[in-house]
Amino acid sequence: MEVAAVVKAYDVRGLVPEQLDAGTARALGSAFAQVVVRPEGHAGIVLGRDMRASSPELADAFAGGVLEQGVDVTDIGLCSTDGLYHASGTCDLPGAMVTASHNPAGYNGMKLCRAAAAPVGQDSGLAEIRDLAQWLLDRGDLHQLPAPASAGRRREVDLLADYAAHLHSLVDLGGIRPLHVVVDAGNGMAGHTVPAVLGAEGSPLRLDPLHFELDGSFPHHDANPLDPANQRELQEAVRARGAGLGLAFDGDADRVFVVDERGRQVPAGAVTALLARWLVAREVVAGRDPADVTVVHGSILPRAVEEGVAASGARLVTCRVGHTFVKAAMATQAAVFGAEHSGHYYFRDFWSADSGLLAVLHLLAAVSEQQRPVSAILGELDPYAASGEISLRVPDPAAAAERVRRWALDRGARVDDTDGLLVRQDEGSGAFWWVSLRSSNTEPVMRLTVEARDGARMGQVRDAVLAVVEQED
Repeated sequence: MEVAAVVKAYDVRGLVPEQLDAGTARALGSAFAQVVVRPEGHAGIVLGRDMRASSPELADAFAGGVLEQGVDVTDIGLCSTDGLYHASGTCDLPGAMVTASHNPAGYNGMKLCRAAAAPVGQDSGLAEIRDLAQWLLDRGDLHQLPAPASAGRRREVDLLADYAAHLHSLVDLGGIRPLHVVVDAGNGMAGHTVPAVLGAEGSPLRLDPLHFELDGSFPHHDANPLDPANQRELQEAVRARGAGLGLAFDGDADRVFVVDERGRQVPAGAVTALLARWLVAREVVAGRDPADVTVVHGSILPRAVEEGVAASGARLVTCRVGHTFVKAAMATQAAVFGAEHSGHYYFRDFWSADSGLLAVLHLLAAVSEQQRPVSAILGELDPYAASGEISLRVPDPAAAAERVRRWALDRGARVDDTDGLLVRQDEGSGAFWWVSLRSSNTEPVMRLTVEARDGARMGQVRDAVLAVVEQED
């Protein structure tokens, strides 16, 4: 088994069992214990898993690799990825979440973290874990490493109620206005966590559930709300049931997407702009100068976010796309809030980690300050036109990116290739546009995103770039 095939820039992900099986999971568990857990002085880890059919076997195998290195395992069972981060933070232990997030049913993987949910990525330990796991597999004997004095111990703990209580300690929903909310869990882990967090007795929310049954075969649609097709049922339900808004979560429930009362998807940039202003305002109420408050965003940066952070008076810092990079920037910048265009929202008060449900709590509190519809509140924050993330299967991604680079330079656009290819054209305030083209870190595709002042301009730029990508050299 080739471990490098499943170890990505910031997590582990692959087809089961062709690329990722129990033996590989066990090797990764042993390597995690050796590279991260024991050198940093921890006696144990926390371990969680999602609802995929392969997750119990992979979690058991990973735990076996950890235990044989003399490291204890606190198994919290079924949980969302942000539930695992909560466990890592409150227990002050490294953690492992068995999940493939939004990938189709045939995939699985792992997200790893240090104590207090600190990230583990290619530049922060994941490459070493990959290499050691491969060394173990190549020798066909996972007992090659020095044996500990005794094996670790495994115990099972249910932390769902503690997770819900912690989120409520960060955002008080007691005074929010009544809202009718349709939630599409996509048969993912939101079906486990949303009732515990949003369905409490006496809540002013009226919850309307879609696909809350945990089913890793995803019988209704993939738990990937980035694909507009996977939001259509939610959009129709919001309109048909007269709801105030809709929420769509991905498979491991660390991302959330919003649909307004008209059944239209709210751009992530608008949600980010609202949350940034809301969280910065809370810092000001606590006595901080807004100029001393920092917000972090991935390099694919909607103009609405730039304008929203500027309006709050805070400082905006950009970083590479990916949760390990955003978390690292959050920590080094002491940022109050971070976000990515893909629906990830990060919070200083949640160990700088991402949480879909914490984002929802802040969103509900923010929109409750006004009596206007969600479409009016969020619509005015993002008047621009965006393509959404378009997935492209390209035979030669490097050649395609080079063609787009030449096309952009011929038009006098600014080109930045520090994180994929980012092209910006500022033709005055009325005609700006930007393009992001980058290879996915989790799937064998390229991602194209285009934004412009209006729909006509966005469509022109999008179609031009697609034509360039599809050319043959």
